[in-house]
Formats: sequence, structure tokens, C-alpha cells
Amino acid sequence: MTRRSAEVRLDSLLRTACEVIVERGLANTRTADVAEAAGVSQALVFYHFSTKDRLLAEAFAYAAEQDLARLDTVVRSTAEPLEKLKKIIRLYAPTGKSKAWTLWIDGWSESLRTPALNRVCRNLDLRWKEALIKVIATGCADGTFQCPDPKGAAWRINALIDGLAVQAAMHDRVVSRRQLTEWIRLAVAREIGRKPEELA
Repeated sequence: MTRRSAEVRLDSLLRTACEVIVERGLANTRTADVAEAAGVSQALVFYHFSTKDRLLAEAFAYAAEQDLARLDTVVRSTAEPLEKLKKIIRLYAPTGKSKAWTLWIDGWSESLRTPALNRVCRNLDLRWKEALIKVIATGCADGTFQCPDPKGAAWRINALIDGLAVQAAMHDRVVSRRQLTEWIRLAVAREIGRKPEELA
């Protein structure tokens, strides 16, 4: 097997693992399930990942990296801080039955018992917060935002969105997507000294 074909096969295995995890959940996903869905032997799955925990952690990281790549694009863009913040909120906020949020929530839960997954979750979660801190701090420096504690603001904003995402995923239709969006904009506006409608 050439290095390129091995990379392609690894990418395919990770994509398939993500699909199986979303369907079955992290706790109920077996390496045999991933092998069957990918149409490969279980030995090949172990060749690439060595353990089930490593497979789950790498699949989770692979899925999260798709979101983080979009986040990095926003942060590196030449847009003004307010525009960047609006785009980050749109990227991160819960939207209906999001597969990404289902995977994140499952990942947080399972990471309580799986050290490899815990490390991945923590690092990926911190990257979201660091990006938000950077955008808020930049906005404070140029006078766009009024916020004495960009780090605290970023953590509070993330905590609110995380909590609302869990509620939206667990209790479908209890709160409308429009209401969630309004609450998020209100909370973010209070943190940065702007009006909620400016975040629309």
C-alpha cells in the first residue's frame, strides 16, 4: 500500500467512523461496526488505530476539525471584529438537529470516562474559546467592543451556547431556533457593550 493510498483509506475510515458514531453513539460504537460500514476488515481498523479508544478520539477530532477549519478561516480573515464575531456565533450556535452538536455532546459525555477522548475534547474546546478571546480582545483594542475581560466574556459566551445546544438537542422544539438566537445575541451584546440587533 502506498503512503497516498494509506492516507486516503485513513481519511475514509475516519469519515465512516464519524457516521457510525453519530448513528450509534460513542459508547455503542465498536470497531467491528466501523469496519463493516467501511467495507474493510477489523484488522485494518486496528492497523490504523490500535485501540477502540484511539479510533473514537481520532474520529471525534476529525469531525471537530471540519468546524475548526471554518473557525480559523473567519479568525484569519480581514473582516472587522464585529463581523468576525457575528460569523463565529453563526458557526457555533445550535441549529436544529445538528450532527456536529450531537457528536460534541456525546464526546463531552464519553470523555468523562475515556482519557484519550478527554484530551481531544479539551484541546478542541479550548481552540474555540481562544479564537473568541482573540476576536473580542482585538475589538476592544480598536474600540469596537467595550469589555474589561475578553477571556471571561469568551468563556461565558461559550458556556451559554454549549448549554443551549444541549437543551436544543435533548428537548426538541421546547425552545425555537429564533428564541435561541435572540438569547445568544442578547448575552453576547451585554458582554461586548453593543446592541443585540447589531449582531444580526
